Amino acid sequence: MHLALFLIFAIFCLGGAINLLLQTHPINSALSLIVVMSSLAVLYLLLGAEFLAIAQIIVYAGAVMVLFTFVVMLLNVGEEEKTHGSKIAKAVGFPAVAVILGVIATIILQAQKQLGHVSLSDGITTTQELSRVLFHDLLLPFELTSVLILVAILGAVALARKEGHS
Repeated sequence: MHLALFLIFAIFCLGGAINLLLQTHPINSALSLIVVMSSLAVLYLLLGAEFLAIAQIIVYAGAVMVLFTFVVMLLNVGEEEKTHGSKIAKAVGFPAVAVILGVIATIILQAQKQLGHVSLSDGITTTQELSRVLFHDLLLPFELTSVLILVAILGAVALARKEGHS
């Protein structure tokens, strides 16, 4: 059952990522990115990382994508021009991607042979321990990230504002 769910949501994730690249309108790309983020959350659930799955939905598929959608709508991005790309990029790009994927697969297979059987340790981190680290030990970087996101949104609003308006 886990393998079937993994394959289904991995296909959703890859399909959403490909659709994200092929869309011409930014809002449709944002919706495809939500599909990718939601599929990743299900994959996290299958791995037993419930906290990460919920954080993926709340933070990425929820807050960040809503902010991204508002910024795209605020900037009033028009229809993009379709280009067919260069022939050299297509001739070199596809074989290069195949070679890179082959190298990554070879590295993973070699590492798997060297590591042998991998199992979970006895001390599985609980959500309580994870929240203590996030909100106690790493509180400053956590809050600085939220301030950085706020500054980025304010910068987008300032850039999008028309010069004639005050």
